[in-house]
Order: sequence, then structure tokens, then C-alpha cells
Amino acid sequence: MIDNNNMDALAWLRKQLDEDGNDLLAEMVREFAQRLMAAEVDALAGAGWGEQSPDRVNHRNGYRARPFDTRVGTIDLAIPKLRRGSYFPDWLLDPRRRAEKALVAVVAECYVRGVSTRRVDGLVKTLGIESLSKSQVSRMAAELDEMVTEFRNRPLDAGPYTYVWMDALTQKVREGGRIVNVAVVTATGVNADGHREILGVDVITTEDGAGWLAFLRGLIARGLSGTSLVVSDAHAGLVDAIGSTLPGAVWQRCRTHYMRNLLTRVPKSAQAMVATLVRTIFAQPDSASTWTQHARVVAQLQEKFPDAADHLTDAAPDVLAYTGFPKEHWRQIWSNNPQERLNKELRRRTDVVGIFPNREAVIRLVGAVLAEQHDEWAIARRYMSTDSLTKARMHPIDGDLEEVSSHALTEAM
Repeated sequence: MIDNNNMDALAWLRKQLDEDGNDLLAEMVREFAQRLMAAEVDALAGAGWGEQSPDRVNHRNGYRARPFDTRVGTIDLAIPKLRRGSYFPDWLLDPRRRAEKALVAVVAECYVRGVSTRRVDGLVKTLGIESLSKSQVSRMAAELDEMVTEFRNRPLDAGPYTYVWMDALTQKVREGGRIVNVAVVTATGVNADGHREILGVDVITTEDGAGWLAFLRGLIARGLSGTSLVVSDAHAGLVDAIGSTLPGAVWQRCRTHYMRNLLTRVPKSAQAMVATLVRTIFAQPDSASTWTQHARVVAQLQEKFPDAADHLTDAAPDVLAYTGFPKEHWRQIWSNNPQERLNKELRRRTDVVGIFPNREAVIRLVGAVLAEQHDEWAIARRYMSTDSLTKARMHPIDGDLEEVSSHALTEAM
């Protein structure tokens, strides 16, 4: 026997569906989606909204609006935001990862503007974007830009950031009817918890002191602090910018790039031998023996290759800065290789585009790739232990390194 109350409910539902079914279904989908997101965020935070719990690890921080296209129309959703880290319901809104979505948006923009390269022309059909209009591309771009802007402007409040790696990547952009090169500058760091973070990304016209200075000032304004060592290649103006903005930090020159520079000062026939000799410097078990071996290598090179010997002597404080920090960190901080691996992934994505239609498109794609990498690092195992980072903040000052260098050179002679 069918209950009358159930009959009344079914009749009401049929009436609603007949009269204005789409609105009702849309509201049901919206409510269902909001409840699912709330449950997911509660799980990430370790506690519900307003709940006092010892298991809480995060807090909510408002909402951001996001349209959700469905078969019953476009539904406005309120995506919960977290105070630390980020939340994005990929399972609901889009099965495609943000970086891939950004790539589609940038390629589409290139195609719509008629500035795509030959390689992009072959991709647009595969991506299914032949029919996209300029308005559709604009909507895709606006959604991604909001996410990237939030990521780039977030507070850097997980410091101190003991180690920071910096690098620049050249990209081609159309400006003023010409194709010009711009530099994408990025910074990564290790936070107080031992996890790596993407600290910042920007596009500058040239790799000069003014560009690096502005980039570093922006990081400091967002909270970058406690930096003891900055690792990078010898970019023009970067060392001076580090000295101006991070007076307590030491600069570590990437040993890999330095080696290439040093070998240009010896004949090609002797480069393999010199490279092998210099590598013995980095194979030492402790700081003192490293500086002693450096002095021996300089003495051995002095007779046949005085130019290379002088160059190695002058570069010692920068190339061997890593010796003032815990031995367990040496492999991560004596070169810019961690940043180079990140650049390789950026190149893989940006090479698809070739020539970007504008600087905003560069930031959109690179920012989305970096945001994904940042999220992956946040849940990965620690890059460095907290105990070793505490030791790292007690590194010797430059004067101590110079004293060690002088003493080692005297012994070698």
C-alpha cells in the first residue's frame, strides 16, 4: 500500500519538473556538489566548520565563485578556500589537470589570434579547439588567471626559508608586432617544515639587476625571510640584488654551470683532464678537506693553465659556499640542478606553444604548471629534515670561509 504522504511528495516533484524542472534539478545538483565539497574540505582540515578538534590541521578561508556547466544549465558554485594550501575539486569540475587546461587555453588563444606556430597548427585539431570563439577563450583564460594570481600573490608564511633556488628561462612573445625574448624568473625554497615550495614566478624584459631586484622585493613583501643561502647561475645583476634584499644570505654559484665556464679557459685537448681534477674538490668528506683540495688543484693548474687557476681562486667563495652548511644538504645546494629539473618540465609544456601571444599567456601556462608542482611537493615526503635545517641556520659567516680558504692555500703551498 502506498503512503499518501509519499504520493503527495511524488505529485509535487512531478509538478515541479513539469513547470520548471531545470531550475529544480540545477538547485539539487548545486546543493549536492556543495555538500560534497564541504565534506572533502572538512577531511583536509581535519575538522568540520567551526568544530574544535585536536585533529585540526587547517582552517577555511572563505569561498571563491566558480561557474559549473551542466546539462541543466550553468550552476554557480562556491568553492571553499583553505588558509594554508589550496583546494580544487578536480573530480567534479574538470577531469583535466590545471596545467593541461592552461596549455589548451594558451594554444587556443594563439590559434584564435592567428599567431600560432607550425607546430601549434598541428595540435589544435587534436585538442578540439577549432571551433572556439574569442569569447570562449577569454572565459577559459579568466578562470585560469584567477587561480594563478591567487597562487602568485599568496603569503609566504611557512618560513624561515633557509635555502632558495633561483633561475631564469627565456621565452618568445609577440609584442608591438615583433617577436621578442622575455625572461621567466622563478624561485623555489625549503620551508620550516622541510618541504619544497614554489615561492614565485614573474616575467621580466631582461635578466638585469633591476628585474631581479624587483622580483626579490616582491618575494620579501609577501613574507620571504630567514634565507641563509641562495643557489643560482651567475645571472647578470642577481648577486647584487641578493646583497641588497637578503643581506644575511650567502650566494652559492651553481658548480655545474661554473665548470662549463671554467673549461673555456683551457685548451679543448685538456678539458677532460681539468674537469676530472676539479671534480676531486667536490668529492671530499668535509669542509676543511674540500678547501684544502681546492688549494691543491689551484697549485697544480697554476703552471700550465694560470688563467684557469686564477679563475678558480677568485670563484672559491661562491662555488664552495655550500661547505658552510650541513653535509647532508650538499648534494641539493651545491648546484642549481633541482631548479634545472623544474625548468625541463616547464620547457616541455612551453615548447608546445613556441611563440606566446602576450606575457599574460606565459604567466598563465607557467603559473599553472608551477601551482601543480607546488601542490605535489606539499604532500610529498620532506625534502630536508627539520633538525638539519636548524643546523643550517647556524652556518659560518663569509669571514670564516675566507679564513679557511687562506689557511688551506698556505698548507697547499
